[in-house]
Amino acid sequence: MDIVVTILSSLAEQLQKPTLAFLIAGMVLAAMGSKFEVPEPVYKFIVILLLLKVGMGAGIAVRDANFMELFVPALGAAVVGIAIVLLGSRTLARRKGISEVDALATVGLFGAVSASTLAAGMAILDDAGMFYEGFIGALYPFMDIAALVTAIVMARMSAARRAAGSVTVNAGGTMTAGGSSSMGGPGKGVIEEGLLRNILVDTLRSPAISALLAGLALGLLSDPKSVYGSFYEPLFRGLLSILMLIMGMEAWARVSEMRKVAHAYILYGVTAPLIHGMIGFGVGLIAHEMTGFSAGGVVLLAVMAASSSDISGPPTMRGALPDANPSAYVGTSTGIGTPVAILSIPLFVALAETFIG
Repeated sequence: MDIVVTILSSLAEQLQKPTLAFLIAGMVLAAMGSKFEVPEPVYKFIVILLLLKVGMGAGIAVRDANFMELFVPALGAAVVGIAIVLLGSRTLARRKGISEVDALATVGLFGAVSASTLAAGMAILDDAGMFYEGFIGALYPFMDIAALVTAIVMARMSAARRAAGSVTVNAGGTMTAGGSSSMGGPGKGVIEEGLLRNILVDTLRSPAISALLAGLALGLLSDPKSVYGSFYEPLFRGLLSILMLIMGMEAWARVSEMRKVAHAYILYGVTAPLIHGMIGFGVGLIAHEMTGFSAGGVVLLAVMAASSSDISGPPTMRGALPDANPSAYVGTSTGIGTPVAILSIPLFVALAETFIG
């Protein structure tokens, strides 16, 4: 009975937080037939500012960390982020009736990191007196960016394949329909390789990822703390709330798409944090054996893997995958995944005490 009360209490707390509260407010406005709208240029400006801030904060955190101590855990974090997206592409994205772009946007957010869940994990370890490395906060951009870029590239590859259909290229340079190329033209593997390269380049050049990477480079290679603290940080929460309001209105317009497959997203939101956390814990154990990574560090790597992005993810997905349904990826990650991830933290602490001591 106590665990049910705890889960309901955590869910109620998430509903009151700005990310989900403003999303719901936008859905209510749309349901009432409100004429409220934010001009497209203003929306794009908001997204760029948000992503510059997220990238800059990540770059500053990485720059201030000891790179040699950071290397193995950071590599592990990136691998975990990519693995979560690949796993989701074989599970949620394969469920009947689920849009692949919606599923990949969702698993991208689950592969990325929630700063608030990470902060909750740090607070629990502090209360328990469990040591963790000071550079832990610098690990999240490696998992975050790896997961988001992987999900976006996979979603665009899927869309490109559907658009291309069965078209192939023959030796004369003309397009033909059918399952194979004629006159010795390039095979499927060559075409797929070229398609992947083009989409990867296009993704890195897209406004959303470009802003994120530009912010990361500025944080790493310059000293933007003054403008970061005086301009980007104070504006961030307010701008994010406006973005969530916009996404809420879009979500209501597409809520009918979710009715037949809502159970699949609920199941994923409940089980994914635990599975992903165990993947992160396993990678953390490997880092522990290789470098002496602390038990607290292993726990927090698991917490990052279990969490799902509520800050960097939504604007990135909205900018890079505008066709994805916000009610799928934001609702599943923030509404379901975050409470489960927070409730799983004591499990990872117990596992660390058992396996590491």
